[in-house]
Amino acid sequence: MKAIAINKQKKVSLGQSIILLLLSIWALTTIYPIIWVVLNSFKDRRFILSNSFALPLGEIFTLDNYRLAFERVDILSAYKNSLLISTSVAAAVILLAGLAAYVLARYEFRLKKLLYNLVIAGMMFPVFSTIIPVFQMQYSWGIVNTSNLFLSLLSTALPQIAGNLSFAIVVLMGYIKSIPIELEEAAYIEGANIFQIFFRVIVPLTKPSFATVAIFSFLWSYNDLFTQMFFLRTKTQWAITVLLNQLTSQEGTNYGLMAAAVTLVVIPILIVYIFLQKYIIKGMISGAIKG
Repeated sequence: MKAIAINKQKKVSLGQSIILLLLSIWALTTIYPIIWVVLNSFKDRRFILSNSFALPLGEIFTLDNYRLAFERVDILSAYKNSLLISTSVAAAVILLAGLAAYVLARYEFRLKKLLYNLVIAGMMFPVFSTIIPVFQMQYSWGIVNTSNLFLSLLSTALPQIAGNLSFAIVVLMGYIKSIPIELEEAAYIEGANIFQIFFRVIVPLTKPSFATVAIFSFLWSYNDLFTQMFFLRTKTQWAITVLLNQLTSQEGTNYGLMAAAVTLVVIPILIVYIFLQKYIIKGMISGAIKG
């Protein structure tokens, strides 16, 4: 019996080693291109094509690419616009999706199934299939093609909020349904209304899922070049992804400058993910198990 147990333990360890090896290879293929871009951003443009895999040391090393990037374009202003848009989108999504998910998960009313099916259907339509009517609608409101920075950022945030709501509602519904309803009944007996129950009972118990929804909404908004290209038309309104797109089209042969610009766009996202990955993993696992 001991020999059998030992053999089983060895087989499990071997299997785990193979899985770890495969995951490491996959991670390397994903991470290496990012490392390659970062390394080349510190090289003189003359050496990128001839020594693209060499480390940026000695005469190869330079900071001119970053200096040129900050001189040619207003990166700080683009960062500010991106953060304003993405933060607003994340905040609006967790509030609206949280309330909608709570109502759909806990209350029975007419047309509930139809409303839920519409939420699911909203995940099936890509953004480019609705961008024209959305643009026309916002144009009729007077918030598109304007020099007002606030209105332009608002016109960009609204479609992104709508595009993230369906996913957020589905994720939060699965988690809210797993919470014992007795907790809400006790709060109701104590005199709490629906909003007090939601903010004081539901939200504290579903923090991982709310954090997951907020992070994904922020990242999707930050990387959404398609919507930003439609609604951010002037340089003072550009977000960081639009700025990178314009810089790429203007400096297509300056690979050092392009590598520096890509690094400036990607590094903040990597930092956000590194510090918040535990909330992403915890929220997705909790939602999968409890949903």
